[in-house]
Amino acid sequence: MPGPIFPERPVLVAPASFKGIFRATQVAGAIGRGLERAGLLPPDLCPVADGGEGTTDVLLPVLGGEIVAAPSHDRLGREVIRSFALLEDGTTALVEASSAVTSSYGTGQLISAAADAGAAVILLAPDESDSGAGALRAIAERGGLGDVKLVVLCHQGVRGDLWAAEGAALESGSSWILDALAFDERMRAARAVVTGELSLGFETLEGRVVGEIGQRTRQAGVPLHAVVGRAKLDLFGRRMIDLQRVFEATTLGEVEAASEQLGAELADGRA
Repeated sequence: MPGPIFPERPVLVAPASFKGIFRATQVAGAIGRGLERAGLLPPDLCPVADGGEGTTDVLLPVLGGEIVAAPSHDRLGREVIRSFALLEDGTTALVEASSAVTSSYGTGQLISAAADAGAAVILLAPDESDSGAGALRAIAERGGLGDVKLVVLCHQGVRGDLWAAEGAALESGSSWILDALAFDERMRAARAVVTGELSLGFETLEGRVVGEIGQRTRQAGVPLHAVVGRAKLDLFGRRMIDLQRVFEATTLGEVEAASEQLGAELADGRA
């Protein structure tokens, strides 16, 4: 059933990336355009991530900082120039790993470079296909990280056991990022939340950021809707997070059109 209607409040738009296809910022922009075309107030755009792909994209605009280039190695051992984010306070760095562009050893080189740049805390957004063994070898060759605190943003497929054995702190990537984005405060100021991801299924409820969003909106009594690439979650699963309207879309144009339809339903109280 539709939740309470607060037409004077904006909609909070909080999608994850459509992995490998669209960045979370692209999806959020398309949803926002569709809602505005339906006559709603300009939405609060809050693209999200779970601690894996796209973490830098969603955190850097909010937390501020700069991108720092550093040499690392790809999966074939060739030297490549990759980068990490040095956040605005100058003492926190964010390293986002991706097996598509760097090796596990190369990730360790980036972590070492961030420590050399003066970071006291390094946030690691790990790749789900990487245990971290190569990265830890690169860090060991540096002589360790000393007093630098390494925080691993765990997400679906990444438990972080090997990192924890070496002294790293483990955090839920979804929870950490939503808190950093002030999601709860922004959610309570919204009339509804629209989220999204490439594939909505039962795995969504097992550690993905969309599932975490659903738990928070359900507890707060804020209506939740979604625009996704594929909707495989059955009605029982949707009820677990009080997910109301779900639209499928495979292009940004379709995302925008679906969001315009949702916006029209929100405007007249059908959603």
